[in-house]
This record gives sequence, C-alpha cells and structure tokens, in this order.
Amino acid sequence: MIKDQPAGSGSKRRLSIPVMAAFGAGELVQAVVTIGLYSLLLFYYQQVVGLSGTLTGLALGIALFFDGVTDPAVGSLSDRIQGRYGRRHPVMAGAAIPLAIAFFFLFYPPDGLAEFGNFVWLTVFAILVRTALTFFVIPHLALGAEMAPDYLQRSTLYSFGSLIGGIGGALIGFAVYWVFFPTTDEFNPGLLNADGYLPFALTAGVILVGAVSLCVFGTAGEIPNLNKPESVTRLSFTSIVQDIREVFRDRDFLVIFAGFMLWFLFGYIESVGSPFMNLHFWGLKTEELAYIGVVTLFGLPVAFALVPWITRTFDKRNTMIGSSLTFLVLPNIPICLRLLEVPWYPDNSSPSILYINLGVVFVNAVSGTIAAVTYSSIYADLSDAHEYRTHQRREGAIFAARSFSGKAAGAFGLMIGGAILDLIAFPKNAPYGAVPDDVIWNLGLFVGPATSIFSAAGIGLFLFYRLDKARHAEIARSLEERQSG
Repeated sequence: MIKDQPAGSGSKRRLSIPVMAAFGAGELVQAVVTIGLYSLLLFYYQQVVGLSGTLTGLALGIALFFDGVTDPAVGSLSDRIQGRYGRRHPVMAGAAIPLAIAFFFLFYPPDGLAEFGNFVWLTVFAILVRTALTFFVIPHLALGAEMAPDYLQRSTLYSFGSLIGGIGGALIGFAVYWVFFPTTDEFNPGLLNADGYLPFALTAGVILVGAVSLCVFGTAGEIPNLNKPESVTRLSFTSIVQDIREVFRDRDFLVIFAGFMLWFLFGYIESVGSPFMNLHFWGLKTEELAYIGVVTLFGLPVAFALVPWITRTFDKRNTMIGSSLTFLVLPNIPICLRLLEVPWYPDNSSPSILYINLGVVFVNAVSGTIAAVTYSSIYADLSDAHEYRTHQRREGAIFAARSFSGKAAGAFGLMIGGAILDLIAFPKNAPYGAVPDDVIWNLGLFVGPATSIFSAAGIGLFLFYRLDKARHAEIARSLEERQSG
C-alpha cells in the first residue's frame, strides 16, 4: 500500500517553460527508439540481414511481450522509492547507459550467424532495449502526472513532450534518409546499404544518453514539489498484482486501456509496412522520405497550438475520438484509390504522389500529436480518479498499464506485419522495380484497409469514457479538501 503526502503548493502551482521543455526532452528518447525499432529494424533484418519476416516479427513481438511483463514491476518500484532524489528520477537516470549500449548492439549482429543465430541476437537485444526503455518511460510518464496536477496544464505539459519529441524525431528521420541511407547506383533504396546502420546506431546512442540526462537534470528542481510516499509496503509479486488489480477496477480506465490497445494495432502494422509502402508501393526515394520529417516539423507546432483550445472546447474524450479517426482514415484514402485503380488517381511517375503523401503526413502529424497528448493527459486524470476512489496514488502502476497496452498491440502488430511480408512472398534484398505487382497490391491491402478494422473498434470504445472536465474538477476539489484536512 502506498499513501502519499502532498508536497509543494498544490494544483495551482505553474510550471516554467524550461522545466516543461526538459520534461519534453524525455519524449526524444521514445522518438529515437521508435525510429530504430519500427522504421528501420524490421527492414534491416528482413531485407539486409536476410532473416525471414515471420522470425523478425516474432523476435520483436517476444521482446514486447517480455517488456510488457516488466511494466508493472517498474511502475510499482517507481511508486515505492524513497530518498532525497525522489521516486522517479533515480530510475530514469539509471536507464540511460544500458539503453544506449543495447540499442547499438541491436544493429550490430556478428558476421556469419545462421538464421537462428540472428533470430536469437535480435530477440535478446530487442528485449534489453525494450526493458531499458521501460525503466525510463514509466517513471517519466508518472512524473508528468505529479508535476502538473491541473486538468488543463497537463495537456500543455504533455504537448511540450510531443512537440520536442516530434521535432527531434523529424530531424533524426531527415538525417536517416539523407545522411545515413542516401540513394546510390548500388543501393536503391538506400536502406539496403548495410554500412549505414552502424553510424546510425552510434549517433542514436549518444542522443539517447543526452536526452535522458537533460530530462533528469532539467526537472530535478521539481523533486521537492512532488508527492512523497508516507508509508510503503515492500515490493513483491503480491503487491504488484494488488496494484494492477486495483487499477483495473476503474471502468473508465478499462475503456481507455482496451480502446488504445486496438487503436495502436493499426499504427504498429503501418510502421512495419511503412518503409516497404513508401519505397515500393509509392515508388519514393529515400531522399524524398526525408521530406516527411520536414513536413512533420510544420505540423507539430500547429498541434501544439491547437491542443489547449481543442481540449477546452470539445473536452478530452471528443478530442481523442476526432483526432484518432482522422489519423486512421486519412492514410487509407490514397491506398484504397490505388488498390481500386481509380483512373484519375496519379501513378508513381507523377510528382503528385510525393505531394499527396506529404499532405497526409502533415495532417497526421497534427492529428496524431493531438491524440497522443490527449491520451497521456487522460491517463494523468485517471491517476486522480484512482486516488479519489482508493485514497492511494499509483501513477507508476497506471502508466505501466498504459505502456503495456501499447506494447501488447505492438507485439501483435509486429508479428502480424512480419508474417504479412512472408505471406505475400515479399522478396529479400529487393531493389526498386523488382517486386511483382501482385505482391505490391497485397502489401497495400494488408498494411492499409484490411487491418484498420481493429483500430476502428478501439475508437468506438472511447465513446464510453465518462471522466470529463466537470467530473475531474469535482475530484480535484475533493482531493484538495482531503489533503488540507
């Protein structure tokens, strides 16, 4: 059991921009790992190393399943730490070096390994990367809920995270395609160049350590203002199960948990298929893919400016539903037009294809960021509702469950995406123009509309979420009265 003693000046205390920016630097960690694991890793092992798509997806799925098991333990551990450095910062700081080292070796398998050896190497280091990432992400998310107790300020704080993570991710993505994997006569697409992955992994490792350090030291001044546990039970398997059981007794939590697990499934399948779709379905060059990062940079500030107004005007549930639907439906429109061979839709030789794809990227950069910010802010609200119901704060356990929903969806999405590549017989080490038309058509079908039904069902569940602004205000007042009394 964890009973918290409030610290600081309560919900009216405002966070400074430098502190919120330092918190937002933590999202850069996720952005770097996401680019590596979802934009490059499956392509690297399936196309360059030569591991089958099914085994590649299975290895990444196993890593995510294993990682999901560690989420509750890390969340409960973070909730129970006592000391002068708070209960979130020590765990976050300890993740930096292991994460960077494991990420580097993930892209540096020894030469001469057979297929099973590559499978084991990928599985082991993917598990290590995911586990180290968990030790940073779970306390980082819980830290945000503690730093910003106010209903609307939370959206602003998490907006900083999405903005900085998105800008950093866009710049890194630009460098990936222009610096590490340019198109050449020998390598078209440039991602087939095995020599580009080592410098990418080294650079990413340095960025990971720097981002963790900036986040930890930049928010350290908030430690005296954070909740402090008055009494803590010893961490055990029983205590972890008890924490998770209490979290899942909340109906609103169950709705959000299940809804986003289904919604994430489409995103992960799309991320697996993205390099194959961009390079072979749409015929784009790696240098053209770099423009995706540039367009994203323009979309993120728009989302950052819109989030406070949208959440005030439409409340968080409606904001989440609208932005999630946009993110799901818009990419499927051009895919379906191509699959149906609509006569007026341009072919891959037209420059319009690039502009259409960049337009989709811009709108989804806005809608996806709004959805992500709202999602994180809702989980922070659920932490307050949980304290109101149980008289205990379990941000770590709650955000661990949030993380697990994404990872469970990711595990299935990666395994499904990898299996799709084998199911449609996508060739290995395939240059542009060498993939049969029927394989490309099947790729578009499975990556696009065929798997979107899961996400549509998840968005439907959001309709049953009931914790609106008025109800949260009542809970916040009750918590303040309880603390002052």
